[in-house]
Amino acid sequence: MRPLVEDQPAQEVERLERALAETRQQILEIQRRVSEAMGAAEGNIFEAHLLVLEDRTLMEEVIRAIHDQKVNAEHAFHTVAERYATTLAAIEDEYLRERATDMRDVTNRVLNNLMGIEPEVDLAHLREPCVIISHDLSPSNTAQLDRHNVLGFATDVGASTSHTSIMARSLRIPAVVGLHNASNELETGDYALLDGFNGVLIINPSDQSLFEYGQLLRKQVSLQERLRDVQLETATTLDGHRVILSANIETAADVAEVHKNGADGVGLFRTEYLYMNRGKPPTEEQQFQAYSEAASALKPLPLVIRTLDLGGDKYMSHMPGPQEMNPFLGWRAIRLCLQEREMFRDQLRAILRASAEGNVRMMYPMISGLEELKQANALVEEYKAELRAEQIPFDENLEIGAMIETPSAVIVADSLAKRMKFFSIGTNDLIQYSLAVDRMNEKIAHLYEPTHPAIVRLIKATIDSAHRYKIPVSVCGEMAGDPVLAPLLLGLGVDELSVSSTLIPSIKFIIRRLKLTEALELANFALNCESAAEILERCQLLARGIAPSLFDTQEDYGSPAS
Repeated sequence: MRPLVEDQPAQEVERLERALAETRQQILEIQRRVSEAMGAAEGNIFEAHLLVLEDRTLMEEVIRAIHDQKVNAEHAFHTVAERYATTLAAIEDEYLRERATDMRDVTNRVLNNLMGIEPEVDLAHLREPCVIISHDLSPSNTAQLDRHNVLGFATDVGASTSHTSIMARSLRIPAVVGLHNASNELETGDYALLDGFNGVLIINPSDQSLFEYGQLLRKQVSLQERLRDVQLETATTLDGHRVILSANIETAADVAEVHKNGADGVGLFRTEYLYMNRGKPPTEEQQFQAYSEAASALKPLPLVIRTLDLGGDKYMSHMPGPQEMNPFLGWRAIRLCLQEREMFRDQLRAILRASAEGNVRMMYPMISGLEELKQANALVEEYKAELRAEQIPFDENLEIGAMIETPSAVIVADSLAKRMKFFSIGTNDLIQYSLAVDRMNEKIAHLYEPTHPAIVRLIKATIDSAHRYKIPVSVCGEMAGDPVLAPLLLGLGVDELSVSSTLIPSIKFIIRRLKLTEALELANFALNCESAAEILERCQLLARGIAPSLFDTQEDYGSPAS
């Protein structure tokens, strides 16, 4: 920290603005190179970096610190940006938690430009093939990787949802993240075997390990070929039962992956990502452009847009969340939207306008009872009337659904089903709320059990209520993307599974090797079983029995791999 005197704060603000402008040009150049080398979707990763530079709330706080605390620009920017990054890193949502890395990547670049120094790490000019072991790799550093010389990389921190991991997959570079202290265990020059299938790093592997991994590699290549063969096939069981298999996306740019992986549409468009890392909410027009772009690119496949699911652990920088003892039980999702009417109005009007594309559906998150549903539907009708008066086109028959994420919603599912066109079960929250378990709390994370008998029965009760009123049910939580649990969900009567685009081939692969009669038998066992462990074991036996090649490249199903 360098204390300032007299007119120096104004000079520091000028230095900051020059550094921000220089950083923006650098990021735009990286984005251009990545887009040319990997594609537009990967280039769009750096939109998050650019949004940090455009976050007026953050920048105003930095400028205020320079003036009020009389400190230099480097100290002020680092202090404020690190506070934002620390907050992001503590969020439960894995996708949002990984955005802390993006924030720190931008912060380091701004600081380097302020101090006039070159980045310490240059990965673009490696002289020989190697495996990179690091505490972390920023997206900017990953974009520099020379695929001829980087055989793979491992980091102490990170998750499969990080932009670094996403870029590694696009580069087709083996990567393992979240190894905690790997960078402290190795020395430059050590030999290492990197297993990106199981998330394992073996130091100085034996001849036996090398032989075994040669066998594993051949199996994995064979599996990938088989997965490619089913990508454009339907998700139909051996006895002819058709399952809708959709994708979860965050931006319109993700639609390319939806088509590439053979999805039947988008079952969940998470709109909150349009609101993050910006100084003010997106306008109605900005949202309309994003939604209509996604809908147009998907045609004729359907696009299900979820209304804003902020709160709990996700807040916009311009609108700090309230101090709550239990934020996940507080001001979030539909509750927040029903109170922030102007913000909700912009989103609902944007979705309605985008529905003119003809393939849009909408759903509300976190519905806990009938009154919330009635209030939200009343607002939709009000905004429909506005659009009619303004002669703006929209789909008069827009289908509206509800996410079932709370035990109360399951209990009153009959009342909700009368008024809805579809249900989507959010298993992540349903499990958390039903079992009173915070899965991010490592002391009790073992109690977070998707196969808990209570969860199985809650899912079945929701499906039965929906089918009584002849509306379909999808599952868009993590259970849907687990090949071990997908047969159980089908047996319980789920009509649609909505998963990450990259998981679609694996889920389709197992569905096409399954008989509905086997799934029904599994579900019947689960509904009459009192043990979560026994239900999980039975699920594993069925999955491994019908699709062994999906699991025989992994030591344990569910190992962390990127």
